[in-house]
Order: sequence, then C-alpha cells, then structure tokens
Amino acid sequence: MVNYIEAASAPLKNTGAIRLYGPDAFEGMRKACQLTARCLDELAGMVKPGVTTAAIDRFVFDFGMDHGALPATLNYRGYRYSVCTSINHVVCHGMPEDKPLREGDIVNIDVTYLLDGWHGDSSRMYPVGEIKRAAERLMEVTYECLMRGIAAVRPGARTGAIGAAIQSYAEAERCSVVRDFCGHGVGQLFHDAPNILHYGRPDEGPEIREGMIFTIEPMINLGKPHVKVLADGWTAVTRDRSLTAQYEHAVGVTATGCEIFTLSPAGLDRPGLPPLRG
Repeated sequence: MVNYIEAASAPLKNTGAIRLYGPDAFEGMRKACQLTARCLDELAGMVKPGVTTAAIDRFVFDFGMDHGALPATLNYRGYRYSVCTSINHVVCHGMPEDKPLREGDIVNIDVTYLLDGWHGDSSRMYPVGEIKRAAERLMEVTYECLMRGIAAVRPGARTGAIGAAIQSYAEAERCSVVRDFCGHGVGQLFHDAPNILHYGRPDEGPEIREGMIFTIEPMINLGKPHVKVLADGWTAVTRDRSLTAQYEHAVGVTATGCEIFTLSPAGLDRPGLPPLRG
C-alpha cells in the first residue's frame, strides 16, 4: 500500500511514504535546480578534448561554493567527488579522474546542489569534439525518452506511464533501457520515495498526485540493457561495453501536468546536438 504525506509534517528521512509539497517547496526547488542548470550551462563551453573530469569536478565544487551551495554527492555514502562523470560505456556514477577526455567521447555530467535545504538534481550529455553519428543518435534518442517520460506526468496517472513512454520509444529506436537504476523522489532529501522506473506499463506504480517532486533520468544503451558495477563500488558500466547515455530533469507535479525545475536558462538542455525542429 502506498502512503502519501504532507511534506511539512513528515520526518526528514526516507520512510517510504511519498511526500506532497506546497508552493514554498516548489520555490525552494526552483532556486536549487536553476543553480544546477546554470552550472551545467557553464560546462557546455568547458567540455572539450584534453580537459580532465577532475577539472570538471573542481569547477562544480567552486561554482557551488561561489553561490552558497554544497555539492550533494560530496562525501555522500563515502563518495569523494562533487560530480559524477560517466564516459562512453559508463552508465552512471563515473568518478572524476586526471585522464583527459578524448575526441569522440560522450560524457554524462550529473550535478546536484544542496541550496537552502533543497536538492537540485540534473544531468546532461556532452559531446567531446566531433562524435560519431551513432553516438549523436543515441543522445538524441535518450533526450527524447526523457521528454516523453515528462509528458506522461499528470495527476491521476501512474508512475508506470512514465516508464512505458520511455521504454516504448527507446525500443522502437532499437535501443535498450537500463533496469538497474531509476529516478527518485527529491526535495529536502537527496533520494526519497517513490522510485521512478524507466520501463513498465501505464497501469503500474503509485498514483501521481499534485505536489510530488521527483527526477526522471533514463539511461539508454545502444546494446543490451545489462550493467555491472565495478570493484570501486560506484562505477556502473554496460556489460557488452556498448555506448550509453542519460539525461535527467527534476520535476514537480502541478494540477495539470508538471513543472520542469532544471530547464536550462540558456537553452542548453541538449548541448552539442542540432536544434530541435518545430
């Protein structure tokens, strides 16, 4: 049985109940998420061949400090970095290092800032120089999966509708959906109920209600969906070493649909890709 609770009266821990937030919380999320989006905008000009992910990590830390925010991943469950940088066949939780990015790489950069008690969580894909068409197409398909998932969010629907929209499009494009990781509730907690699966059926999962806040962050592979976590306990990679991509937005459910808190103020939600038509 799914329990819903007014966030203002809920304990500050993940109890499994789904929090319903009010207008003040939405305003707090707007500020935190827009700071994250601005950081990701700045990175669009930084990601290029020869730049290290360690340098990106330092930039994310400094940007947060300059704006009164803490990187939420830093020291989270032992994680030692301010950002996750996942390159090519790394699905998620890639750790920054001193190895330079190379021409043709694709990299997901996942940033979460904690600002005034609210978590702004978002990630984008970035091409490194000129990339192959297969990589570009994967990024396009993954971004479209994200937006189709977001379009399924409305009060009265089930969270399974989000996953069904993502899965049906990805598989029609001959790609696969990672099952091992999912979106999640977010707000005053970094990870909260409910889990948002990126596959499934429209009639599955908890009912979506006004006031819910969560992330949608599909991970889409060119090959098979299977992943493994490396010995470091964090880095997840595709088992067949196929390319993978991910985009992530944080959204708040409104009376008629949802508000995307993490939209890029500079229009760089899919950096390096051709402009959307229409």
